[in-house]
Amino acid sequence: MALSPMMQEYLRCKEEYKDCILLYRVGDFYEMFFDDAVTASKELELTLTGKDCGLEERAPMAGVPWHAVDTYIDRLVNKGYKAAICEQVEDPKTAKGLVKREVIRVVTPGTNLAPESLEEDRNKFLMCVVLVGERYGIAASDISTGAFFVTEVERPRVMMDEVQRYRPAELICNETLLLSGFPADELKDRQGIITQTLPARYFSEENSGEALREHFHITHIDGLGFRDGSLSAVASGALMRYLADTQKNGLPQITGISLYTTGNFMMLDTAAIRNLELTETMREKRKTGSLFGALDRTKTAMGARMLRNWIERPLIDKEAIEERLGAVEAMLGDEISRAELREYLNPVYDLERLAGRVAYHSANPRDLIALRSSLEMLPHIARLTAELGGKRLGALAEKFDDLSDICTWITDAIVEDPPLAMKEGGIIKEGYHPEVDGYRQAKSEGTQWLAQLEAREREATGIHTLKVKFNRVFGYCIEVTNSFKSMVPDRYTRKQTLTGAERYTTPELKELEDRILGAQDKLYTLEYELFADLRDRIGAEIGRLQKTAAHVAEIDALASLAEVAMRYHYVRPSLNTEGRIVIRDGRHPVVERMTPHDGFIPNDTVLNNEKKRISIITGPNMAGKSTYMRQSALIVLMAQIGSFVPAKEADIGIVDRIFTRVGASDDLASGQSTFMVEMTEVANILRNATKNSLLILDEIGRGTSTFDGLSIAWAVIEYIANPEIIGAKTLFATHYHELTELEGKIPGINNYCIAVKERGDDIVFLRKIVKGGADKSYGIQAARLAGVPEAVLSRAKEIVEQLSDADITEAVKTVTGKKGGRRKAIHYDDVDLQQMTLFDAATDEDVLRELDGIDISNLTPVEALNVLYKLQNKLKNRWKA
Repeated sequence: MALSPMMQEYLRCKEEYKDCILLYRVGDFYEMFFDDAVTASKELELTLTGKDCGLEERAPMAGVPWHAVDTYIDRLVNKGYKAAICEQVEDPKTAKGLVKREVIRVVTPGTNLAPESLEEDRNKFLMCVVLVGERYGIAASDISTGAFFVTEVERPRVMMDEVQRYRPAELICNETLLLSGFPADELKDRQGIITQTLPARYFSEENSGEALREHFHITHIDGLGFRDGSLSAVASGALMRYLADTQKNGLPQITGISLYTTGNFMMLDTAAIRNLELTETMREKRKTGSLFGALDRTKTAMGARMLRNWIERPLIDKEAIEERLGAVEAMLGDEISRAELREYLNPVYDLERLAGRVAYHSANPRDLIALRSSLEMLPHIARLTAELGGKRLGALAEKFDDLSDICTWITDAIVEDPPLAMKEGGIIKEGYHPEVDGYRQAKSEGTQWLAQLEAREREATGIHTLKVKFNRVFGYCIEVTNSFKSMVPDRYTRKQTLTGAERYTTPELKELEDRILGAQDKLYTLEYELFADLRDRIGAEIGRLQKTAAHVAEIDALASLAEVAMRYHYVRPSLNTEGRIVIRDGRHPVVERMTPHDGFIPNDTVLNNEKKRISIITGPNMAGKSTYMRQSALIVLMAQIGSFVPAKEADIGIVDRIFTRVGASDDLASGQSTFMVEMTEVANILRNATKNSLLILDEIGRGTSTFDGLSIAWAVIEYIANPEIIGAKTLFATHYHELTELEGKIPGINNYCIAVKERGDDIVFLRKIVKGGADKSYGIQAARLAGVPEAVLSRAKEIVEQLSDADITEAVKTVTGKKGGRRKAIHYDDVDLQQMTLFDAATDEDVLRELDGIDISNLTPVEALNVLYKLQNKLKNRWKA
């Protein structure tokens, strides 16, 4: 048996897109057949039916309605599938025989533009990585905005850092990359990044160069800034070819390429971005609780994306940083203008993605109205930016294009509240086009003509129940009930028989029908053509739209930094290139907001390239060592993105990299233990840190035996402290109190500890960094706070007394050549003790009064525990005072 013509056409299309689920347009549905139907029915929970196709068995079939297809495609793509959309490319009314169909677009994880798949404050990247020899070419594009970034690196770890920075939805690569051990499965399982290899032809210099020349209409790729033999050019061309093959359009939103080197910005590896919680928290992967969440007060989606980009790529050029700081200061100094500016930014839609939809020909009439309402705000934004002054804001105001001509085009053409559908009329304003007005008049007058005809026919026939009706299938007709059927004149032609009536037509009614329906069809067609023409005119200005969107985004990001600085009392940092970091009363930008009743304790940080290169920080668990080190790193990073900082005063020496080794976690998926993960990160730091880097090292060596751990930590400090090898500024937290012996033995090392008050078997964390080393970790006291049973604590005290004179002390004496006992512990004088009593002791009435004033409904669980702990301590201290 032979296949039906339609099924033959389907299989022809399917043969070209074997790796996709083919959605085949049939009438008002997109149908899937055979294996695609079986897969889709399971993944999308669709009913699996069958269709006669000319074979003995019916072909499995599943379908989705045309108006909901984007939702179903989004679900398929999110599950890792690619979807090929096969559309009718002929008008069924004029087609002879089978309607011609073609695949108009292939939707992949990196090219899925469904609104529900896009995050407002994050770009959605498609990434290409090509490996040749020991070099990597990298290209990443967000086709929803037209962004296209390109670089080239040499080390695998740097390549992986770039992958983590972009967090692409989809990554394409050459086969060599996968064979090199690229962790494609791990990226898919942990982060949902889909990796696929492309045929070798995509990565040839000739084909990739041709793709770039065709798209950008140039004769040689050096016009884009590439050098001959550049792997970044190969990656860019391969990515551009892949986009052309899948999107089937000219990609006009990609108007240029941004070439960069990793040395243009502060280097932040994957560990630093994760440990410092720059854009999301480590555990919940949420924005709230991250630095980005703390600084983001932007009013627009593109402003939020730009701020995120700044945080992930801090500047290292002093002049560029000063320009941003100057802009923030100008906005901070004029609160009224800043507030007014933010009011005008608030109604601005996502200009970057609206421009992308226009260029993609997917913008509907309501998108153009959103664009127009946004453009109406631009003259006010430009005016206020110019009034605020400053070097950077002045430059933005001078280059600002308010796009008033495009705003006028839309205002003149599109009605205020257009329908969502593009081919059912109601889009074009009255007076915009004379033919539209003429067809509308014919359509509206047609109602009067029909009413007049009905009245004449009733009078002529004597049938007072006669009605003129409309049916989508049969058009206009005269309906007469059966009781009056005998009175129907001979000039009526029967059109349809109903149960209780007959329907007729007349030559006059037929003529009116042609005039009315013809006017409506022509009106809808003309309105769509005028709308499409306007959309194309706007699309031709895509470059201007993108430049203005970038300017608005930058203004919004700067205003956000100024708003945060004002609200939380940040100060402008001074910058130096001498390697000096001096922070007075620094605060953690996130933790301070989570500390109730303004209870965050500020601390100083002093580091330089000479006598204060390395700070060894000791103190008990939960005392705040990690918070202190992270806040110091975050203040430096904030200064280098151009933000004011949470401190009383800050002088920041520009750093080229921030490295962190914080916390402990097993990497079970790759078979690495806590200690192995730790040593891998330490090895990366020791290989790549420079004298201009800032290192944050927490608990190095704790994942192994005491002797081994102490030895490794000791050797690491010696290595970092040597200015001939690294000489980097370092904050080093440890429980190995023996390391405090290095102060005075190795130049540049200084001891600090977290101040603690002992009250019998209890301790109070003062959260203050003071000079000197701690003599013990207070682990037993911390265990008591955590609720460990008293019997265990008592036994632990006995054991620790027995071990206090263990061999490790003698070993340390041998290594340092120092004789004598342990370093004397820090004790606070009676004045300190009295101050603690004054602040912490309380009467029953005080506690009850504070308890009564707590708004429980607005407390998080963590805040509730902190408040309870504080009240409990007050009562305990009252009895001990």
